[in-house]
Amino acid sequence: MQDGRGDRQQPSPWAPAAQRDEQRTLKREAVLLTAVRSFNRHGFHATSLEQVAEALNITKPTIYYYFSSKDEILFECARRGLERIREVAAARRAPEETGLQRLTAIMRDYAIIMTEDFGQCVIRIGDHELSEASRQKQRALKREIDQTVRTVIEAGIRDGSIVDRDVRLLTFTITGALNWIAKWYEPGGRYPPEAVAEQCVGLLVDGLAPRAGSEGSPAGCPGQPESA
Repeated sequence: MQDGRGDRQQPSPWAPAAQRDEQRTLKREAVLLTAVRSFNRHGFHATSLEQVAEALNITKPTIYYYFSSKDEILFECARRGLERIREVAAARRAPEETGLQRLTAIMRDYAIIMTEDFGQCVIRIGDHELSEASRQKQRALKREIDQTVRTVIEAGIRDGSIVDRDVRLLTFTITGALNWIAKWYEPGGRYPPEAVAEQCVGLLVDGLAPRAGSEGSPAGCPGQPESA
């Protein structure tokens, strides 16, 4: 004798696929953010996955559900920072902008990224910490960013908005100064990210703008060595 419940569907204890995917993404992001902040503050080797797991109130094996290794976590953290820089460097600008105007916009965004967790990771944790395969991927992204910045500088030299100097030296000077923000910036300090960007970029732009009577590179200024 049937009890009348035979055709009744039992509620599933599993969430719908879309909701599970969303939860997985949120948990993966939590692992990345917790790890990158520890990498930046304590260093890559001084940070263990056990510490990351403890901070998230999970077990270490749970982390391996989202990432295959500590190297993969570090690479993903650095990749996030580099992708942010690559995106702002390659962003479309108004056609009437001069090279200096476009470069200034890139530098401001770049400077702000260097105050963020993933941007800081690119500089605070050297790529020598990565596996060879991950290192090559990271260096390819850096070369792409470098080339984009050089192209903008070259355009500014052609339109007269940027002083005519060695393009490679200008690029290394600009990116080196902006990268260094990641070394000294501390969240919650005296200057918010926007103020850091305004002040640092303003100093750099003052040195980029041509001055009356300037005629190219100073006598005896060496070119950038090939190994730099």
